[in-house]
Amino acid sequence: MPLSLRSVLTVSALLAATLAGCVRVNVKGDPDAWAEQMRDQSMLRVATYNTSLYDEATGGLIRRLESGDDNARKIAAVLQRVRPDLVLLNEFDYDEGQRAAELFQRRYLEVAQPGGGEPLRYAYRYLAPVNTGVPSGLDLDRNGEVGGPSMSRNGGNDAWGFGLHPGQYGMLVLSRYPIDTAHVRTFQLLKWSAMPDARQPRDPANGQPWYAPAIWSQLRLSSKSHWDVPVRTPGGTVHLLASHPTPPVFDGPEDRNGARNADELRLWREYLTPGDKPWLCDDRGRCGGLAADARFIIVGDLNNDPVDGDGAHDAIIQLLEHPRVARYATPRSEGAIEVARKYAQAGLVHRGSPEHATGDFGPKAGTMRLDYVLPSVGFDVEGSGVFWPAASQPEAAIADGSDHHLVWLDLGSQKR
Repeated sequence: MPLSLRSVLTVSALLAATLAGCVRVNVKGDPDAWAEQMRDQSMLRVATYNTSLYDEATGGLIRRLESGDDNARKIAAVLQRVRPDLVLLNEFDYDEGQRAAELFQRRYLEVAQPGGGEPLRYAYRYLAPVNTGVPSGLDLDRNGEVGGPSMSRNGGNDAWGFGLHPGQYGMLVLSRYPIDTAHVRTFQLLKWSAMPDARQPRDPANGQPWYAPAIWSQLRLSSKSHWDVPVRTPGGTVHLLASHPTPPVFDGPEDRNGARNADELRLWREYLTPGDKPWLCDDRGRCGGLAADARFIIVGDLNNDPVDGDGAHDAIIQLLEHPRVARYATPRSEGAIEVARKYAQAGLVHRGSPEHATGDFGPKAGTMRLDYVLPSVGFDVEGSGVFWPAASQPEAAIADGSDHHLVWLDLGSQKR
């Protein structure tokens, strides 16, 4: 998938961007790599990929990457084929020392993989703590226990976001271009109850709130985190809005996960909509949404299909139709059509366009569109796709490293 030529940066701009990119411990910066990778190119390729690179044990992903992991090789091979300039990896376990991210970069991306392409080097990365697996100290699933044995689902249910250890199902941003870490905003700690008219789950048996007031007032909205990561691209600063809302399942008739998924999606709508929002405060205490003239790209496994599955479809539709989100042809693949046809023959038929699905979630759920790259108005979308080859294509051998598939967009000339 070749990329177009990119505009040449001046030497002064290059030096300024280089110096700005190398700050804070949670960003990996390599000034020499930045200079080496600059090319004459005018297109920005952006992708999102739920990699399923998580483990149930603390440090388990690190150990797998150290010993050699077949799925990690396939994930790296896909990235080497598509070669995005900027990519969000969902379900990549977080560790404070960045050991897993470093191993994936050095031993997988920078090594030519079978079925992949040339080695791929990202000079910058961003990762930070997430809510998954972090004990809340509260009985969130109302089973009469707080937490539970280590590595148990009960323990995971009482974490701020479901997970068997802190950092499970984390997020990782990889970038060819410097990250403006001084202006990164994270919303890991934002309270769900702070959102005006939040979808507070209710017990359908009596109509009362599912969570007691003392618990509701403490609940965090984001099941992982919401990040605004500014990236200094050759065409100007782009805000990568990254998240991974909870799946709207694994609960009961109160639909607490469905409500949370919807409000996690609403957070981005609120962030983009003009107006005073004193409640919308990031983890550093800065309140308010994104500047009206800022360019952005929403990325992530948003766990909500516009028409199929268990989610509140209005939540994702309202995000897709937000006035600041560009309209463009939905990414598609041949592999999604092929798999959906097999499910249809078995009696599982969805209403959505089968070619737009981004993952295969088994015979009960089928294929759905859960992964999104949504640029702001002002970008020209010059190409898009889902890396999901038909089974007869050689590339299919590397496309099964996860139950999700990489979604990519080529963003061309940026208009004012």
